[in-house]
Amino acid sequence: MRVIDSLAASSGFGLLLEYAADVRDSGASLDETAAWIEEHKLNLHHWFFSTDLSSYLRGGRISAASAIIGTALKICPLMTVDCDGKLSPREKIRTKKRAISEMAKTMMAHVQDGADYSGKCIMSHSACREDAEAVAALIEEQVPQLKGKIEINDIGTLIGSHTGPGTVALFFMGDKRVD
Repeated sequence: MRVIDSLAASSGFGLLLEYAADVRDSGASLDETAAWIEEHKLNLHHWFFSTDLSSYLRGGRISAASAIIGTALKICPLMTVDCDGKLSPREKIRTKKRAISEMAKTMMAHVQDGADYSGKCIMSHSACREDAEAVAALIEEQVPQLKGKIEINDIGTLIGSHTGPGTVALFFMGDKRVD
């Protein structure tokens, strides 16, 4: 057994384990698989946006004024998991439609091999499957090798209690994460 801080959460952790299982199944030893995880864990990208800011307000992550103004302006914060495994806001996007488009653009800016990416991709959502499907459709248009291979899951209760409904998350392998 090896203990590794994956610096991942939710379906990102699951995706890292899928890749680790592939490494193991290719004949790698436990030590080689653990070394692969350590070497590649920062290549695993976590990007997400939320359309409902009320859970961020309840959790103390934004002020009441920010929640009111952000809601009025239809702000959908685009966030990621940084090199320390912590949530990091990256951009304030107006409207869900733009957030959906920006998430696909962000993947294309970071994904391993660009449009030729043939790796795995997972999405999660919290009570907004249609939004996750819209992001998946944009990605599948730009990355033909993924056609039909994007897995869409529900966000679990633990992560969902922090992000609330209206959250879409995207996980894929790409360039090394930077803060």
